[in-house]
Amino acid sequence: MKRKKVFKTIGLILGILLFSFACLITYKYFEFKKAHNTESKEYKNYIGYINQETALLNSTYTLCDKGQLMHTYSSAGAKAFAGSKKHFRETILSEYKNNYTNSGYLNFRFLVNCEGNAGWFEIIEMNLDLEESSLNEEMVNQLFKLTSNSKHWNIISYKETPMNYYMYISYRIEHGEITEILP
Repeated sequence: MKRKKVFKTIGLILGILLFSFACLITYKYFEFKKAHNTESKEYKNYIGYINQETALLNSTYTLCDKGQLMHTYSSAGAKAFAGSKKHFRETILSEYKNNYTNSGYLNFRFLVNCEGNAGWFEIIEMNLDLEESSLNEEMVNQLFKLTSNSKHWNIISYKETPMNYYMYISYRIEHGEITEILP
């Protein structure tokens, strides 16, 4: 009789432990799914996301490695510039022809593929108060052409394999003059 009671107790304890473990695994699974469900969040796309349907120069080049990206959170930064950021700035300023009076920010978000070709551009135009507003179309096109030139972008490798990466450039423009280039 005692033996039967001991087995029942051990079975009950194992059953409770197994049930608790199953509940914990289920909770963690749904917590993980909820945390990574972007449909219910205010900003549905991670920072490196660029909508392929609306991107400019999206059919000119192809992304390598099934489109996987590096540096999606804060862009590739200094590693991305061919030469240096200083060289990039000097080249842009020397090639930019100012015939404009606009002021504001012109932001380019884009991807660079494993061959160093820039494409998949998203353009955001804002006034100096950071409110979306249109800038002169010719100025935007000129800076788009200068920024998208592949001579400005390095090939970045990870473990000796060239990778695609996310990049952004923001121009602060005052009365048509470029006063700052970020990052």
